[in-house]
Amino acid sequence: MNILEVKNLSKVYGKGETAVKALDDVSFSVKKGDFVCIIGPSGSGKSTLLHLLGGVDRPTSGKVLIDQTDIYDLNETQLAIFRRRQIGLIYQFYNLIPILTVEENITLPMLLDEQKVDPNQFNKVVDVLGLNKRLAHLPNQLSGGQQQRVSIGRALISNPAIMLADEPTGNLDSQNSKEIMELLKMFNKTYNQTLIVITHDERIALQADRVISIEDGKVARDEVIRP
Repeated sequence: MNILEVKNLSKVYGKGETAVKALDDVSFSVKKGDFVCIIGPSGSGKSTLLHLLGGVDRPTSGKVLIDQTDIYDLNETQLAIFRRRQIGLIYQFYNLIPILTVEENITLPMLLDEQKVDPNQFNKVVDVLGLNKRLAHLPNQLSGGQQQRVSIGRALISNPAIMLADEPTGNLDSQNSKEIMELLKMFNKTYNQTLIVITHDERIALQADRVISIEDGKVARDEVIRP
């Protein structure tokens, strides 16, 4: 079953002679439970693609279907709700709220959605991420690796359809980078969590089941690493 379908996706910034085509007729699908890396040089369009998959920007044309919902058929309010419930986003620079504790940062998507936090899901996520003794801490009391673990917890708390990670290890040293990737792979394999990682790091890409290469806004290669 395809959890994600991208159909003829294009994104153009500007108009007329100054128009820049960041994405050009991109199409692919991802099955539930897959681990896919999207790679490409700076300016290739991979970050634009992630923003469109995550519902944080709208395409010029084309469709993005997540769990059979065409997300750009939704209005802004509906899309915001869908994004909180079905799309887990992990950023390079964590994007934690500095005045909220670890527990509050993790549960923020549920609280914004006025939903009750499932204690079993919360405890599972916190246990796996090793954050049990950090729940009352503020982000500035944590290391970079711990902050990224909180970011992962926030992305997973609603048990989303897909998890999108934008250079998740780009701001970490080699040891923390390895630990974060092991955690992401564990959630992918143990809990069948669909994982899509944007990266320029070929060492990370080689850990994926499949690698999609973006060049000049187009899919240049789409290779299965592990069937």
